[in-house]
Amino acid sequence: MTETGPLGSRRSGLGSSRGIRLASQYLAVIFAALIVNFALPRLAPGGPIDYLVPPEQGTIDEAVRESMLERFDLNGSAWQQFVSYMGNLIQGDLGISVRDGRAVTEVVGERLLWSLLLVGTAVAVSTIVGVALGFAAGWRRGSRRDISLLTTVLALDALPAFFVGLLLLLVFSVQLEWLPVYGAISPEALSGWAWIADAARRLVMPAITLTLVGLGSVFVVARSAMVSELSEDYVFMARAKGLTDRGVRRHAQRNAMVPVSTVALLGFSTLVGAATVVESVFSYPGLGSLAFGAVRARDYPVLQAVFLLLSLIAVAANLLADLMYPLFDPRVRRAGTK
Repeated sequence: MTETGPLGSRRSGLGSSRGIRLASQYLAVIFAALIVNFALPRLAPGGPIDYLVPPEQGTIDEAVRESMLERFDLNGSAWQQFVSYMGNLIQGDLGISVRDGRAVTEVVGERLLWSLLLVGTAVAVSTIVGVALGFAAGWRRGSRRDISLLTTVLALDALPAFFVGLLLLLVFSVQLEWLPVYGAISPEALSGWAWIADAARRLVMPAITLTLVGLGSVFVVARSAMVSELSEDYVFMARAKGLTDRGVRRHAQRNAMVPVSTVALLGFSTLVGAATVVESVFSYPGLGSLAFGAVRARDYPVLQAVFLLLSLIAVAANLLADLMYPLFDPRVRRAGTK
């Protein structure tokens, strides 16, 4: 049933005002991200012309230079370029890649699916493993198992992603020769199950590296949530009524999943940023390796597109966490209606 009285109107007003405030905040963040994405590539020394015509090859005619800059919409002052960039962005035009000479939307689209596959796999595995280990450690807080898990996970979390990736390459590719060294797919893998199996083998090491990057935060939050729930009154009441440890643990885990779900959503945006380093280590054809090549080529249009996409993913993950948190925790939903 829908409330139609004064109380219902007030709740509707509170919900709409919260939605407007939330939308305005995220729109401001997106606009700030657009400014940073536009300015960041231009702060680096050099430019696209230095890649197309290296200085050691001599100077080029000014008319040719202007023609080249006009092709990539890089002529004019910085303000004129920004206005043109915003206008083209509204129309869905991200420009032409300096390095490839193709539409940026096409170049980024080819890499986006590989990055989503890598990050999605890492988020799923790190969440499942982190929650399982965190709940196991929090259930026996202060025990030998808790201390061992906490020490191991935090030690792995402190390792740089590129170091873990290089170590995996050294062990599993160079020494044992179990897994391929680089790439996402072999040219020999034509289609069908052979293609899927080859892609899965090449996904293993980048996914493990990225999983270790996101494991620590999920583990710590899951452990803290479990410890917090075990101190709640309903746990003491359940034990007093004779509920078994298995039953108590099931109830505590259900309530502890509220903060963990939020961390998992926010972790997606974090791992998208970390994937840029991991993809470069394994030459994985995602957005990270694309951005690395674009930096070397001073490919402003591609860098702008990649940075914008990463920013939008981060904003979307935070927005989804804000919207879903009241669904996970009824206390937040009730507090918003008072």
